[in-house]
Amino acid sequence: MALIIDTFEQGSPEWFAACCGNPGASNIDKIITSTGARSKQRDEFMMQLAGEQVCGKREDTFQSQAMLNGIEREESARSLFEMVKSVEIKKVGIVYKDEKRLFHCSPDGLIGDNQGIEIKNPMMKTHVKYLLAGRLPTEYFCQIQMSLYVAERELWYFMSAYEGLPPLIIEVQRDEEFIKKLESELNAFNSELLTMVKKLESIK
Repeated sequence: MALIIDTFEQGSPEWFAACCGNPGASNIDKIITSTGARSKQRDEFMMQLAGEQVCGKREDTFQSQAMLNGIEREESARSLFEMVKSVEIKKVGIVYKDEKRLFHCSPDGLIGDNQGIEIKNPMMKTHVKYLLAGRLPTEYFCQIQMSLYVAERELWYFMSAYEGLPPLIIEVQRDEEFIKKLESELNAFNSELLTMVKKLESIK
């Protein structure tokens, strides 16, 4: 059963501590690709997480101005979605698959008992590209399928928004065939990660 934690906000020290050394939906494409194949980034990602677990902290990552702007616009996009769909979005800190807390997702919101949402506020040209395509961008397929798997939901919304342009809202259903591969790869990854952590800890 999914473990939903809403006692802290995303981006807080508590949230960073909860994510430390723990594979999350936003990085799942470093473990498995949208085709179900193992990612070429898998080994380096495992080393990164092993290091985080042993030293107890996450390495600082670069945030571009575009990324910071997107974060600032997220709340207005969330409000727009609530108005368009006549729903209430619940903000949460982190969601683990179960009490083992081996992997997680950090959704932009949960809706009711069976839905969730991923909100993107990209650069104008990127949003226009998404609008013209009119479908879920391939680069977010893995993230959303993992979110559906971890949070045990049936439907996930993808929303791209840019002020002055219409939003793109896509409904994404569970892809059970992909989720089966995802579960297998996550289990293998975490088993190998545990072995790597033990090896690191044994080095004096």
